[in-house]
Amino acid sequence: MDLIVIVLDSFRQDHISFYHGGNAPFEDVPPCQTPNLDRFARDCIVFENAYPEALPTIPMRRQLMTGQRTLPFHPWQPLSPHDITLAEILREEGFVCGLISDTYHYRAPGMNYHRSFHCYRWIRGQEYDPWVSSPSKRNVDDYVNEHYDETWRNRVHQFLANTDDFTREEDWFPAKVASEAADWLRKNRVHRKIFLWVDSFDPHEPWDPPARFDTYTDPSYRGPRLIMPMGGPVDAWATPEQARYIRGLYAGEAAFVDHCLGQLFQTLEELGYYEDSVILLLADHGHPLADHGKFLKGADRMYNELLKVPFMIRLPGGEGGGRRTKALVQFHDATPTLLELMGLGSNTEAMHGRSFLSVLKGDADTHREAIITGYHEGFDRCIRDATWSYIVRQPGEPDELYNLEEDPRERRNLIDEYPDEAVRLASMFGSYYRRRGMARVVKGIQGRYEMASGSVG
Repeated sequence: MDLIVIVLDSFRQDHISFYHGGNAPFEDVPPCQTPNLDRFARDCIVFENAYPEALPTIPMRRQLMTGQRTLPFHPWQPLSPHDITLAEILREEGFVCGLISDTYHYRAPGMNYHRSFHCYRWIRGQEYDPWVSSPSKRNVDDYVNEHYDETWRNRVHQFLANTDDFTREEDWFPAKVASEAADWLRKNRVHRKIFLWVDSFDPHEPWDPPARFDTYTDPSYRGPRLIMPMGGPVDAWATPEQARYIRGLYAGEAAFVDHCLGQLFQTLEELGYYEDSVILLLADHGHPLADHGKFLKGADRMYNELLKVPFMIRLPGGEGGGRRTKALVQFHDATPTLLELMGLGSNTEAMHGRSFLSVLKGDADTHREAIITGYHEGFDRCIRDATWSYIVRQPGEPDELYNLEEDPRERRNLIDEYPDEAVRLASMFGSYYRRRGMARVVKGIQGRYEMASGSVG
């Protein structure tokens, strides 16, 4: 049995048509269409309530690779020499392990997340990756508005310089990731057991989809092509028209990722991997599109648009495919589940994650009673079960409580109407999971993480 893990970055659950069923999250942007993911999902067990144990990019991958919690222990930091990863376990069991990724944080100096893979291939140039040092051939003013300061202009410029020579769809990052993954799968089919980790940084910002997929923006828009939104209250730096345009760019980027995945799925099917492989596909988190007033990720944005992600597992031959489950799972549950599924469950005793194999097999439709998530270095925490979402805010700020079944957009704070529900959820996770001794206001955590692997401020 082979294992393939496909990680997407910043892909909102409500931008996959299998999940949204034609209902657009924004009235002025058409619902994103993802025919290839939809087709793949029909042969999968699809999870509606799978959540990151902690955010963002690097902590999420650490929990997924190790089956261990990161929220109480680890900020954005290198893989420890003491961490035991899925690749390390499978390598010991005779698997040939490959990693294909354009997620440039992996290959930042000292991060070491490629450890134990027999082969790793980096696709360079994403976001602020210090790949090109020569000036961009394009005018930054065409990609920013008057509110972008020098720091933001430099960030946009780095991406433009990295992508100046993109002319064909095959040049774009998700196309390269899919192509390299297909090549690796083809050449390594000779091995008895393989493990491939495919990690696409898209649809992470900047959002600059090829013209054929830029169909969700208003064709009458005449403003700058704002491929990189800024943080902070959107009203302070963008017009409503510009905010709508940015949302359209994101949808186009997501649609293009789906197109590229279609090519990868075709390779998996043609080479017979669909018949003998377990395939996990998920996103590390979603992405706020000013649903609650701000673009970009952040410790204070603990809402569905950030937390709800695609998560689906295809068993060999499509066994059990087409079933959806509302079972609550977290990402650190994935590794023990995959290992147990592959007959290697004896490796999971010391993992924080708990196998949900019974859910995959259809013997159960529940797993965790509740989950907790957040940023290790942030104050805010989100605790939720199948019905309620409780957001713990900083001292002096009101906490928030939402009924996810009746109010999935989280517009009506019910903390005063149902305080007992908040108390119940809060009692499930002690102070061990919360950040102590921090200043009342914590600013800029996400931005600091994003810049850790780049060379611009």
